[in-house]
Amino acid sequence: MLAGAGVAAAWLLLLGLLATSVGGYAWLTLAASVAAWLCALALARYGDRGVAVGVAITTGLGLSIAFVLVMQRWATIGWPLW
Repeated sequence: MLAGAGVAAAWLLLLGLLATSVGGYAWLTLAASVAAWLCALALARYGDRGVAVGVAITTGLGLSIAFVLVMQRWATIGWPLW
């Protein structure tokens, strides 16, 4: 489980570092999380279920962090549709 969590955290970190804005970070995190979830599903079906759980937990946490950052940005500069 820890191996899956570590690899997923590194994956999200590397893709998150490519972002130049909060919106870009949110979209890259979402794309990286979808890819990680697809890998977790494949691991759960054909490979190590413990690693799949670590990947799933970490990607959920990464998505939560991206959500909090977007909400903080909206709280400081206003809702983007106003």
